[in-house]
Amino acid sequence: MPHTFSVSDAVELAVVERSGFVESRHAGAAIVLAPDGAVSASLGDTSALILPRSTLKPLQALAMLSAGAPLEGERLGLATASHSGTDRHVEVVRQILHSAGVTEDALGCPPAWPGDAATRDALIREHGAPARVRMNCSGKHAAMLLTCVVNGWPTDGYLDPAHPLQVHIRDVVERLVGEKSPTVAVDGCGAPVLAVTLFGLAKAIHRIGTASSTSPFALHRSAGALVQAVRAHPWTIDGPGRPDTVAIEHLGVFAKTGAEGVLVMVAPDGTTVVLKMLDGSTRATTAVALRLLERAGALDAAGVGEVMTCLPLTVTGGGRDVGAIRPAF
Repeated sequence: MPHTFSVSDAVELAVVERSGFVESRHAGAAIVLAPDGAVSASLGDTSALILPRSTLKPLQALAMLSAGAPLEGERLGLATASHSGTDRHVEVVRQILHSAGVTEDALGCPPAWPGDAATRDALIREHGAPARVRMNCSGKHAAMLLTCVVNGWPTDGYLDPAHPLQVHIRDVVERLVGEKSPTVAVDGCGAPVLAVTLFGLAKAIHRIGTASSTSPFALHRSAGALVQAVRAHPWTIDGPGRPDTVAIEHLGVFAKTGAEGVLVMVAPDGTTVVLKMLDGSTRATTAVALRLLERAGALDAAGVGEVMTCLPLTVTGGGRDVGAIRPAF
């Protein structure tokens, strides 16, 4: 029986330096799969159970596609997203809701302010309020409602683990990870989130990230279309200037961040990295994943270095740069 992720399972993955002094350390676990799916590197215990949080979204979106949800392009990107709530994001979420014939009131995610600072500031100036459609998981929820409608399933109670939608999602997720999940928790958006091992999550993401949209197998075709949609529309999955979008735009990777320090990333050649920070921080996850892909030979050092300068990795003091957050290897 797999155990939950603990201190004894972790190794140092990143450090925070201030004026040459290591001020903080981030411990966690990470796994790298080669293009053929073989384990090429393992840091910490990758057999321990984690909650994948929003890194589960590609699997959930694939399950919805397999249930007949008519999603493609930007709409498919939003179904996979933890978006920043810009007007552009909201417009596409509303398109999905409209195609399902339901209103924003049907969304089961909680109201939220946009994560994008400029959009949030504009709403405050306009005396706006938090809204369900602005919540970063609203694209997934809209897609869930659409999946219910096309299958004739009730939209009421669509977040209940016993609802036909969630039963189908669980079946697909467990097939992709190759494991039965022993725990179903409630994610931040209210949807069920299944506990999986880091290794199982890596296998699933590798399968999705290396799938072809021309495969003779329907699930593989859908996975290929999903990755293609995100790479073609990187703004959908995160937002302008945010880590996942920046990495996809500059390096052509498939990247998805989850809460509590989880991240999955697939390089164009299929090399896959999955990691979990023990302390739940996401501030170093993208940098660590990129460095692991660089070490595996999947990304060139110059490209990784360029993206690192675009990430919020600088430590400041007195209004000037005095250090940096960096991978520990």
